[in-house]
Amino acid sequence: MLYCWQYTVYSIQGQMELQNFDNATLAERVYKRLRDDVLSNKYPPGEPLPEEAIATTLNVSRAPVREALRKLAVDGLVTIIRRHGAMVSSLSSQEYLEAYQIRASLEVLSVQLSFARLGSADLGELERLNQVMAQQANDGYIDKFFSTDATFHSLFINRSGNERLKKVYSPLIIQMSRYYIPSFYLKGGVERAIDEHQEIIRALRAKDVEKAVQLLQDHNQAPQRVLESGKQIELIPFAHSPQK
Repeated sequence: MLYCWQYTVYSIQGQMELQNFDNATLAERVYKRLRDDVLSNKYPPGEPLPEEAIATTLNVSRAPVREALRKLAVDGLVTIIRRHGAMVSSLSSQEYLEAYQIRASLEVLSVQLSFARLGSADLGELERLNQVMAQQANDGYIDKFFSTDATFHSLFINRSGNERLKKVYSPLIIQMSRYYIPSFYLKGGVERAIDEHQEIIRALRAKDVEKAVQLLQDHNQAPQRVLESGKQIELIPFAHSPQK
């Protein structure tokens, strides 16, 4: 009788552990789905994210949705307001400027830290990414251009060897990546960015880290001046960006 009772207890515990595992796995899948939808602006900034409606749409219970929304809040993609629920986070022009200033400083640090770790394959990848950006700019795919630009700069972050730097940079770039600013690419801005990337790569190939850092600082100054000008800045979600 004792054996049967112990077996029942272990069986219940096993089922509970399995259920917890399934819920965790499901929450991760829901998180990835919602994250993709937010980043693609299927849910644009300011959009409410009601748990019950999302759970019904995804055919899951509210528990994994709630957990997914909490993780998205940590990413800075969702704002959870007590008694009002969750909504997609948005950035004001001032918040975008502050994020850009931090991003620019982190990218300079990443070049300094990654310089000794960059190999020929890394430099080749930077060349490839810059060529992809040139083609995207030529084709008018502005959203893809900025996505590739983020990948270009993230290479230095990933080669920095500093895990804390990665953790600070990642949510910042995720929040910023949902927007584009027309002033950044009008009047030759995109073409200029590509040329400046190429100059940075040349400096890195020449093993001149000081020049590479200075070029990166100059590269980041033009957009920052636009943001700091005090003019009304239009932040446009990429879902509404012009494409060909």
